[in-house]
Amino acid sequence: MFGFLKGLKVTFAQLTHKKVTLMYPDEMPDFGERFRGVHKFSPEKCIVCNQCARVCPTSCISLSGTRGGDKKLHIDTYDINFEICILCDLCTEVCPTEAIQMTDTFELATYNRVDLYKNMFWLDDNRKKTEGILEHDGTSSFGGEK
Repeated sequence: MFGFLKGLKVTFAQLTHKKVTLMYPDEMPDFGERFRGVHKFSPEKCIVCNQCARVCPTSCISLSGTRGGDKKLHIDTYDINFEICILCDLCTEVCPTEAIQMTDTFELATYNRVDLYKNMFWLDDNRKKTEGILEHDGTSSFGGEK
């Protein structure tokens, strides 16, 4: 009998506390500054040093570049396989030009595994959306096209 009353006491005490549940997707969670979400990529900053691909523990990053007329390497392809990416943030820490950074975007759910392969154009659009340069398309995620 006393256990039942103790349980009721705990239940009624919780009624006065602030609610912690959010009505997602109507209310978006407020993430901390160091939250590790989906990457954003700035192709104009990338110097094709390949450090991000080498440090990646799951080898989910692949990139290639060519030398231009100015004898500098320019990025041709930059692909991330989010199917195996563990969002460890090592690629952003090792990047000397900060071409790749983490965002607070976490919505990557899809019905097709192929949609989890993202290229540099999708990652650049992700950067523009998070910085407010590109208008959000009104859906709950950033889409799955390559």
